Amino acid sequence: MSEVKLVKSAQTAEATGKLSFLEKVGFGAGDAACNMLFNPITMFLSFFYTDIFGLAPAVVATMFLVVRMFDAFFDPFYGSWMDNRRSKYGRYRKWMAVFTVPFAISCLIMFYTPDLSETAKIAYAFATYLLLSILYSCVNIPYCSLGGVITADPVDRVSCQKFRFIGAGLASLFCTFTLLPLVGYLGGGDRATGFFYTISIFAVIAVFLFFFCFFYTRERIQPREDEIGESFFTSFKKIIHNDQWLVSISLMFLDCIPSFVRGAVSIYFAKYVLGFDDFAASVFLTLGICANIVGAYLTSVFTNRWCKVTVYKAVKIICIVLSLLLFIIPSDQVVLIYAVFIILSVIHQIAAPIIWSFIGDVDDYGEWKLHQRASGLCASGHLFTLKVALAVGGALVGMVLSMTGYEANLTEQSETAIHGIYALMTWIPAIGYLVTFLVTQFLYKLNRTMMARISKDIYATA
Repeated sequence: MSEVKLVKSAQTAEATGKLSFLEKVGFGAGDAACNMLFNPITMFLSFFYTDIFGLAPAVVATMFLVVRMFDAFFDPFYGSWMDNRRSKYGRYRKWMAVFTVPFAISCLIMFYTPDLSETAKIAYAFATYLLLSILYSCVNIPYCSLGGVITADPVDRVSCQKFRFIGAGLASLFCTFTLLPLVGYLGGGDRATGFFYTISIFAVIAVFLFFFCFFYTRERIQPREDEIGESFFTSFKKIIHNDQWLVSISLMFLDCIPSFVRGAVSIYFAKYVLGFDDFAASVFLTLGICANIVGAYLTSVFTNRWCKVTVYKAVKIICIVLSLLLFIIPSDQVVLIYAVFIILSVIHQIAAPIIWSFIGDVDDYGEWKLHQRASGLCASGHLFTLKVALAVGGALVGMVLSMTGYEANLTEQSETAIHGIYALMTWIPAIGYLVTFLVTQFLYKLNRTMMARISKDIYATA
């Protein structure tokens, strides 16, 4: 690329300095905070709306699609706005702290169940879910942007993401294992009240973790002076010329579909396919989260030895095979289903720290190729496609359940409903894994060799 010149004015050797263990823990605490509330949303919100709040599955599917798509368009504007702000705390960490408490409160409002008419319930659900989604962006986009500027060291980038997903996994483990039992205990038989009090406890823990992340992390990579003050449209015109950013946000969408679809339908699979009660279903989901934590921990074992892009592609192929294997195992073979589900959860999560480390890589690539660093816009673009995936995934779950005749609170579902749950648990994720592999194989080029060249150019000291 003859047009590429060295860019040294904004970056110094400090950017590639090694991070302390405490700072990595602090960074991990940020995603633990997110998942203290995001885990109940992704895994239980559909169940809460259909079986407790009393909304029809088709209404829930429509709401997820409309609200998440609307909210997703907010993210790039917010990310660009942060890119053009400076404070003594950096460009991103400040806003994570500012919006932490409002986000926690919005979760409480969303899980509150007022006694309203059916139409008013739908309006309340739409309004509170939209408010929560926007405030989640206000804390999560600065957190994700922080991952791109906390260090330029490629090894520490993956390591930070590993700590992030271990933190997220531990929070998800706590939520998954305790939520339904706490709902029963705190609600005294009233699940609506139980959900509200349980989410209140989770919200307090999340606030503490967010502030721990704020106080124990730093932003080391700084923008050049000529990058401050650009409008959203000017920044966006530049970033769309970053071809690897376009590929990586596409990968983020594809990568999330299996996670969100399987995550949302797992409780239905446990209750109606395997015939588990609430406690056994919690154990099933909890073991999946434990497996996720193991997978996140193992990421660096593989990426330290092989190129992370190669590892990422290998994970997708293995997940296709395991998903299809889960489909063909008879439902009465519970032990075998458990084994495959746990192995699949381990392998699947190895890829998670890798896809999120791509954000910093494509931002480096943008500075190297286009002389533009836009960490907030870069991260918000990934969150935009994540939320589109969340919308599509949630809508898929709702539509498939509705089309196959799922009825809430039945002891047994119809045969067609069971087929729908199986498709959501196995076939749809398998297709997502396949397309993700193909896009990575043919379009993503920021492998280990390429990133070493980029890092040498833009972080070399004069």
